[in-house]
Amino acid sequence: MLTVAPILFVLMWSTGFVAARATVPHAAPELILAVRMLLSAALLGTLVAFARESLPRGRQLALHLVAGVLLNGVYLCTSWWAIQRGMPAGIMALLGALQPLVVAVASFGLLGERLVARAWMGLGIGLVGVALVLAPLLMHGGHTAVPFVVAAAAVASIVAMAAGTMIQRGSICGDPMRISGAVQNLGGAIVATLATVAIGDYRWDGALALWLGLGWSVLVLSVGALSLLVWMTRHHGATRVSVLLLLVPPLAAVEAWILFGERLVSVQLVGFALALGGVLLARMKMTRRTLGAPVVADQADEQRQPITPATGIY
Repeated sequence: MLTVAPILFVLMWSTGFVAARATVPHAAPELILAVRMLLSAALLGTLVAFARESLPRGRQLALHLVAGVLLNGVYLCTSWWAIQRGMPAGIMALLGALQPLVVAVASFGLLGERLVARAWMGLGIGLVGVALVLAPLLMHGGHTAVPFVVAAAAVASIVAMAAGTMIQRGSICGDPMRISGAVQNLGGAIVATLATVAIGDYRWDGALALWLGLGWSVLVLSVGALSLLVWMTRHHGATRVSVLLLLVPPLAAVEAWILFGERLVSVQLVGFALALGGVLLARMKMTRRTLGAPVVADQADEQRQPITPATGIY
C-alpha cells in the first residue's frame, strides 16, 4: 500500500481540472459545484453520523466554514469560471501547484515566519515560470489567447486557496477529516449557490459526460483522493506528500492533451519546468551533518506538521 498509494493518488488528483473541462460545456460551473459540494457534504456527513463524531461548535465551526468558503467556494468557483472561459486545464493545475509558495510568502508577510534564501530563489524561479506559461495565453491573435480578466481570476483563485490553507494550519487541523470535509463542503456550497443565483445561469443539459464528471468529482476527488491524501500525510509526512503534488500539473496537461487536444507551445513547456522546479527548490528540506554524516533536519518536526489537505484541492 505504501508503494501503490502515491501512484494512485497522483493519478486521481490530476483529473480534477480535467473533470472541470469535461463538465462545464454541459452546465453552469457554479451550479455544478453547488451540486457537487452539497452531495459531498451529505456523503461525508453520513459517515460522520455513522462514526458518531461530534460536530465542532462556536469559533471552531466558524473557522471550518470560512476555510470552506475560501477553498471550496471562492477557489473552485473562480478557477472553474476561468476554465469555462478558455483557461487550459493543465495551466490551471500548474497554478494550483504554486499554492505552497503563496502560503510561504503570506506566512512571511503576515505571521513573521522566516524564509531562507533558497526559498526566495525558488519563489523567483517559480514566478518566472508562471509568467512564461501565461504569456502566450494573453497574446492577442493567438489561438490560445484568453482575456486578461480570465488569467487574473485564475491567479486570484490561488490566493483564495492559500488563505484557506493558512486557516487549516490553525486549531482546526486536529479535527477528524470527515467532519472537516463535511462542514467545509457545506461552506463552499453556500458560495456556489449564491454565485449561481447572482449570475443567473442555470444551464444543465443532463448529458452523460456531465453526470459522469459529477460522480467522479464527488466519489473520486472529494472523498477518495482526499482520504488517500490524509492517509499518506500520516504515514509519509507532509513534506513528502507535498512533493507528490509537483507531478500533478504535467500529468493534467497530458490528460488534457489526450482528451481535449489542448497543446502547449515551447515557451510554456519551459515555463512548466521552471515553475515546478522553483516549487521543488523552495520546499526542499535543509540537511545538516552530525558526526560527519548527513542527516535530514528535524524529521520529527515533519511528523508534527499539521495536515493541510487543501493543498491543490479540486
